[in-house]
Amino acid sequence: MTGRAMPAPGAHLVEDAPLGAMIEQEVLRAGLDRVLRAVRRHLGMDVAFIARFGDTDRVFEYVDADGAAPIAAGQSLSLQEGYCQKVVSGELPQCIPDTAVLPATREIPATVAVPIGAHMSVPISLESGAVYGTLCCFSYVPNPDLTARDMRLMHAFADVLAARIDEALAAGARSRGLHEEIRRALEGGAPRMVFQPIYRVGGGRPGVTGVEALARFDGEPLRGPDRWFETAEAVGLRHELELAAIAHALPALERLPRALFLALNVSPCLILSGRLGPALAGVPGERLMLEVTEHATIADYAALETALCPLRARGIRLAVDDAGAGFASMRHILNLAPDMIKLDISLTRGIDGDARRRALARGLVAFAHDIGCAIAAEGVETPAELDTLRGLGVDEAQGYLLDPPLGLDEVLRRRPAASAA
Repeated sequence: MTGRAMPAPGAHLVEDAPLGAMIEQEVLRAGLDRVLRAVRRHLGMDVAFIARFGDTDRVFEYVDADGAAPIAAGQSLSLQEGYCQKVVSGELPQCIPDTAVLPATREIPATVAVPIGAHMSVPISLESGAVYGTLCCFSYVPNPDLTARDMRLMHAFADVLAARIDEALAAGARSRGLHEEIRRALEGGAPRMVFQPIYRVGGGRPGVTGVEALARFDGEPLRGPDRWFETAEAVGLRHELELAAIAHALPALERLPRALFLALNVSPCLILSGRLGPALAGVPGERLMLEVTEHATIADYAALETALCPLRARGIRLAVDDAGAGFASMRHILNLAPDMIKLDISLTRGIDGDARRRALARGLVAFAHDIGCAIAAEGVETPAELDTLRGLGVDEAQGYLLDPPLGLDEVLRRRPAASAA
């Protein structure tokens, strides 16, 4: 029921109009369905809708009606049809209590076909001056009770709607910018991988048992690795970034002594995606350990365990990382039966002077050994921390006291630190 909307003076059509599910989610969160219904009923109209203008057509983003309506949400019609173009361009008034009294409305086919007896339409004008579309309502019969106060209500609601669309457009622009940042980083060869040695500090011969591969990002914008992965997840590129890190880390196995394992940080969602197995194809499973962080949300442990089965059948081991940092770690440990539990840095930091940390670590060490699981400590930075952890029965440790994250060449040049002996 609209034709092509011509810009009003000082306005222009939205160039990047399609917002897809983003606008729909904003609409639902704002309770727009209820508000639109309230506006329609307050005005005594039969149908109310929000239309988004495209280049050649308009899309009904939301439609509210009592009973069946002649239009439906998601439907599109040519901009060459209907009222709204003429309203935006000023050819028709925004409020038409009786369409039969205007020759211009009688000439519009929808006036008779629908029929449309009364019509109200206001443009949704964004902060940029662009016309996003229109907020419209109509009744099947004339409505002589429509007043200027009713039009003020329509304009007020259109302003609120425009503000929310502006917010969604800004969020979309930010998301596209972040998506492009991740893409540029990947195309530039990111992430760069460094490797932190893991030392045996408990029983047995002391020395390096493996290395943990850690991602580093050198380009702009400057943000920590965790932020890069969080950003990638927010824009739908988490798997790509994780797989790039894995692909850049795996060649280290060819140069590391065969007795050493390589620990890879992986998210549950990557494991569940089915893309991890192919990425690890051809790699000796016994030399790999997958680390799942305590901070990762796992909604379905059974599904994750099923996805892990073929990997563990190849000899790939599993570690629960950051244990002791929160409640999730115990659920992960109980449901995933890991081969290693890694104590979080928040637990090991200052453990030599904190009886509560020692008590918690002692309990986790005893639990791990009771179930036949190795236990390692992360973030060890002082000899006193290392001595305390040894005394508590920790099997392995890593941290700046022993070795910082290093380039692979440096890892191969160094010898086990004296503090690990």
